[in-house]
Amino acid sequence: MAKKNRDSWARVGAWSFLAGLVIAVGAGILYPETSSGTVFILGILGILVGILNIGDREIIQFLVAALTFMVASTSLLGVFAVVPTLGPYVPAILNNIVVFVGPGAAVVALKALYNVSQEY
Repeated sequence: MAKKNRDSWARVGAWSFLAGLVIAVGAGILYPETSSGTVFILGILGILVGILNIGDREIIQFLVAALTFMVASTSLLGVFAVVPTLGPYVPAILNNIVVFVGPGAAVVALKALYNVSQEY
């Protein structure tokens, strides 16, 4: 029973990740101006992903990838902002993905801090 329950939560986490990416891209295309509702939904989904999807073995890899994406997306914002056709859409999509990934990274960083504190 415990394994089945764990698999169910893993599916919730996987669907949360997929939903977060779809919402981030869709909202960036349909509504280039970020709304508080979008930020709230993406933040909650990011937290769910951080809690449900990232195990102890993936902590370092996830944190490095999240940090790299968040830093690199700032330079990509500048690159795509000057392209007239993509101007409003790509920066909105990147910002939405950062809003989605950030809370998950914060939760995973707290997990990492907790794990480190338990070792000593």
